[in-house]
Amino acid sequence: MSDLSNESVVQIEKNGIKYIQFKKLLEYEDVLTHCFTLKPLDFGDNSNYEEKKDIVDKNYKAICNELNMDYKNIVRPYQTHTNNVKELGENVGIFLEEHTDIDGLITNKRNKVLSLTYADCTPIYLFDPIKMAIGNIHSGWQGTVKKIAKKAIEKMIQVYNSNPKDIICVIGPTIRNCHFEVEDDVKDMFLKEFGDIENIITKGEIKQNKQKYYIDTVKINKNMLMKMGLREENIIDSKICTVCNSASIHSYRTDGKSAGRNTALIMLK
Repeated sequence: MSDLSNESVVQIEKNGIKYIQFKKLLEYEDVLTHCFTLKPLDFGDNSNYEEKKDIVDKNYKAICNELNMDYKNIVRPYQTHTNNVKELGENVGIFLEEHTDIDGLITNKRNKVLSLTYADCTPIYLFDPIKMAIGNIHSGWQGTVKKIAKKAIEKMIQVYNSNPKDIICVIGPTIRNCHFEVEDDVKDMFLKEFGDIENIITKGEIKQNKQKYYIDTVKINKNMLMKMGLREENIIDSKICTVCNSASIHSYRTDGKSAGRNTALIMLK
């Protein structure tokens, strides 16, 4: 497995468990725990969780043990590419009914392990060190078009009285514009919502009589967050492409329906 470490990211392997952490969030490790898991850990998707439940539970217990998190405090929603962001109360669990059609979680509660799963979609970690609140946001291309990152910041302002200038954001491993190839239908959706942002779409080749395009969803999300008031220096990009690194990271674009799922975890201590 290639080393994914860079100026923003550190890769860790302990007891056979492989994951990455983000140097900016590690500055707050006295109050915050987080990670993004790597292969061979697999956390299943919505459709096959029951089928994979034993191995998924085993993997959750393994990563939680490494990070001193309580496995019983995992909160995992039923993700359906919405822009719905839920503020957590006391309930924890995997696929609870009240966590259906949720693609973002925020909380200021201690010891709640926020878990969302990814296989090319964009993980967005949020942390307000002043109000002591966190977020875990699943922003696939559909969620990006629906501006889920904007909704998450709005929710943190509403619920916790967060000042966007205080919020730290980390953009985790995701499919990058080098591999996010689309056709006119998806390209037009992005143009409609984000046509004012320069250089987010690159014209590709014509394949089977269809024009292809490449879209930079990371740039779109960064722009969206800065418009919400986040400081540019507080938006840290992992710079890791899931497709380029599919030997280490589960990628739907690479493996299709057989792809496993990585999980992003974040918890206030």
